[in-house]
Amino acid sequence: MIAPGPVPVPPLDADGVRASAGRLVYLMGASGSGKDTILRGVRASLSPADGVKIATRFITRAPSADEPSIELTTEAFARLRDQGAFALCWESHGLGYGIGTEIDGWLARGSTVIINGSRHHAGAAYVRYPDMLAVEIAVDSDVLRRRLTARARESAEAIAQRLARAVAPYDCPLGLRVVTLDNNGPAGRAVGALIDLARHAQGAQGARGA
Repeated sequence: MIAPGPVPVPPLDADGVRASAGRLVYLMGASGSGKDTILRGVRASLSPADGVKIATRFITRAPSADEPSIELTTEAFARLRDQGAFALCWESHGLGYGIGTEIDGWLARGSTVIINGSRHHAGAAYVRYPDMLAVEIAVDSDVLRRRLTARARESAEAIAQRLARAVAPYDCPLGLRVVTLDNNGPAGRAVGALIDLARHAQGAQGARGA
């Protein structure tokens, strides 16, 4: 695996925070809540004129039909992490997840950037990107169970663990704006809502910097 190439990034300030002209939209939600489906719909609906980009994740498992990702071995993931190739990275369910530093270049050039994040890593992301907007996908427990079962990717025990994690509390940093996006209904409705949020986030950031 080749590490992501260097990109122009804004410098860190005295507190280790990236100054940016764009804004990060941090999508989060329980496994099976439909994040990948929503992001697939958003990708298909966006045009370059929207100024919105979606980051591709690095994951220590093979890509699936639901999510285009870049597969890494555990060793390659650790090497890239130690080289500083990830803007954000975390571990969940025994897997490593990373977001490349290319997002800093996109933000510096004024784009709104959507990433598929983790609720339990939101605090660390907020420290690095204090202007970020967090969007939490919410679904009912019965809906979540059906979706996890239908994708046939985990054992019954693993599904039970994911359901338990879905309702487990997580630390939400003081000051972080979190918007809840209902995804119990048709995916298209949530796709449209996330696009509207991303466009609004871009407009709000532009107005703030004016």
